[in-house]
Amino acid sequence: MSTINCKGKLLDLSTTPVVMGIINITDDSFFADSRTKQLDAIMDKAAQHLAAGAQILDIGAQSTRPGSLTVGENTEIDRLIPAISALVERFPDVIISVDTYYAKVAAQCISAGAAIINDISAGDMDPGMIAVAAATKAPYIAMHMQGTPASMQHQPHYEDVTREVLDYFIKKKAECLAAGIKDLIIDPGFGFGKTIAHNYTLLKNMNAFHILDCPLLIGISRKSMIYKLLEITPADALNGTTVLNTLSLQAGAQILRVHDVKAAMEAVKIHQYMKGL
Repeated sequence: MSTINCKGKLLDLSTTPVVMGIINITDDSFFADSRTKQLDAIMDKAAQHLAAGAQILDIGAQSTRPGSLTVGENTEIDRLIPAISALVERFPDVIISVDTYYAKVAAQCISAGAAIINDISAGDMDPGMIAVAAATKAPYIAMHMQGTPASMQHQPHYEDVTREVLDYFIKKKAECLAAGIKDLIIDPGFGFGKTIAHNYTLLKNMNAFHILDCPLLIGISRKSMIYKLLEITPADALNGTTVLNTLSLQAGAQILRVHDVKAAMEAVKIHQYMKGL
């Protein structure tokens, strides 16, 4: 499955990977430069991402960094709906992904103009989410997470991280298909309930996930698997991010979720050129 239907806009992932630009409407993101709360700043960030080549904007109103606290669905709605409405008005052809694990938030954001649901819990934190994704016919990004954002980095443990995450998605895909979801996208969940070793093992074994026959989204932008390994800060982790995005492209990633669209687009362009030789 390489084409997803985003409210009638068909996004073909079969030939060229797509870059998704992150917009955080929060003051609690782990990467300070990605925090954007005022509407004018949100519009400016969106314009920058789109000008740099992003084909999807992923907008979220709640931090999901390790140890973060929940803000509640009503707060998310209050932050997201005005932003999505303004984005759709200013950029009519934009494809917006809403980053939430609340079914109520997802439903209202799709009605407001978002086209994709990006759920870090794959329906495990709100049992109504999968039904909403099916009813709205929105492409559904299901991510693997061990625990919750508040607890996920408290000694995560796996006997075999690749096998266990893959088994999780085999079951999750069956659940989503049974519910009527047509466009399912898989996100292995780098940094969500995983040690540095778990993250790099998953990256090394990413080819295993192609057995799912679903588009593969990779979100590693400036994460701790980079800055802790290199003993730097998130602000200095762009080079490491580009290295891992390139490795992900080589392993068949079809969507890159990033803070830095220009750098990701350059990685895609070089990767595509190499493939064509």
